Amino acid sequence: MSKPDDSTLTASQHARVRKEAERALREAGALGVYPTPVNRIMEVAKVQEMHGEVLGESFLSKMRVKAGSALKRALSKVLGLFHASEGLIFIDQAMYAVKKRFVRLHESAHGFLPWQRPMYAVVEDCEKSLDAESADAFDREANVFASEVLFQLDTFSEMAASEDFSIWVPVRLSKKFEASIYSSIRQYVSKNHRPCAVLVLNKPEVCAVSGFKATLRRFVVSPEFAKFFPGQQWPENFGPDDELGAMVPIGTGRRASRPRRIELTDANGVSHECIAEAFTQGHQVFILIHVKKALTSVSIFVPSVIAAV
Repeated sequence: MSKPDDSTLTASQHARVRKEAERALREAGALGVYPTPVNRIMEVAKVQEMHGEVLGESFLSKMRVKAGSALKRALSKVLGLFHASEGLIFIDQAMYAVKKRFVRLHESAHGFLPWQRPMYAVVEDCEKSLDAESADAFDREANVFASEVLFQLDTFSEMAASEDFSIWVPVRLSKKFEASIYSSIRQYVSKNHRPCAVLVLNKPEVCAVSGFKATLRRFVVSPEFAKFFPGQQWPENFGPDDELGAMVPIGTGRRASRPRRIELTDANGVSHECIAEAFTQGHQVFILIHVKKALTSVSIFVPSVIAAV
């Protein structure tokens, strides 16, 4: 079953976290520094990373006993841990470098957000804590803080908006910000002023009948896309015989497919010409979709259409 993107906080919660993210960047002298110097953010958050392979069961058991009822326990494998009273963070060193940067910022958020640090003696974080859809409000705040700091508030989006719309824009910017391609594409879509969406597919599996099958893992839409295509339904499976599945890059060395025209129907039954393009890292596939005419003039979407939606 695919998951919609749902890392949002309420407007007031997001504004509160964003204000703290900006304060962290300013106090660290990191505003406008690319990539964000995570070590400086950790300093102003008064946290220190303990290195080494320390997140074993023996270590975790001892920490859990010490924390007692003031423990926020992970639901799966622990990837990061924050020891509040000592101001220490512990990171799974087996993670990719870009993911470790995000986890360090996530753990720093637990220490920097003034209403979070006193809540738990020990905080364990796992994939669910770091996941945009399944995290609880406590961890969504930390995720939003980490994202705002990593992407320098609106800087990433402003840089992206200055270029022609393309899947390659967030891919290139991911290097400048030392962020994962997934989080960069998500940032690109979720803060975009255009009606656009990205489908994230799991790695294609060989299928004897159709050749391959790729299942939908998650989709992210921009605010404008949500207005014009509310409740848009996507297939759970994609293959070479369907319009979007045919775009999945298959074959050694293939990373992307050429942009193609597709049509989407809005809530009024009006068909819109869109452009779709795909990119893969090997273990997942991104299909980016945008309404073609929005690139020249968003005024084509008349108020009556918006009101009807």
